[in-house]
Amino acid sequence: MGKIDKNKEMKELSLLKTAFEFFTTKGFSKTSISDIADKAGVAKGTFYLYFKDKYDIRNKLVSHKSSQLFRNAVSELEKNSVIPEFEDRIIKIVDNIINQLNENKSLLTFISKNLSWGVFKNALTSPSAEEDINFSEVYYGMLADAPYEFSDPEIMLFMIIELVSATCYSAILYSEPCSLEELKPHLYDTIRIIIERHKQNPKK
Repeated sequence: MGKIDKNKEMKELSLLKTAFEFFTTKGFSKTSISDIADKAGVAKGTFYLYFKDKYDIRNKLVSHKSSQLFRNAVSELEKNSVIPEFEDRIIKIVDNIINQLNENKSLLTFISKNLSWGVFKNALTSPSAEEDINFSEVYYGMLADAPYEFSDPEIMLFMIIELVSATCYSAILYSEPCSLEELKPHLYDTIRIIIERHKQNPKK
């Protein structure tokens, strides 16, 4: 990457970082583009070189933060090469992401409020920064390594993500209907059921 491209990326990341600070403290509706540009130290016109509007930077921020969660989880998974089963590898990734969100509740609140499958799918397939990962490639690589074929793998991933998002939000923030640690065994059993439902014939 050349110096000009590096400077562009640094400005974009600075705008994303500043926007996240405002969105999680001041709130999305009360944050203006001028607020973000001024705090990031760039002209307001520079903002529009990277983002169409406030909704665009919010969506790209959700994509960026989501990709970071997956990058950290996959990195931890790759350190442990003794998890051969597909189900166990998925649960290991989910557990790591849940733990990250439990440690960063402002991130959990921000993502949960603004997440849609379209935005999340974009985060999985189109990393917004050089250090982000393409989780779609990781996921389909895991599917390829599994000893079974799977029907509708995108729907399977959608179901798992929706389940985790819906159940962990209340458990992490309010310990409802139980603590996160009490919830985890039930959650992971259900993930195994979802995966089993999509499992097809063994590969030849």
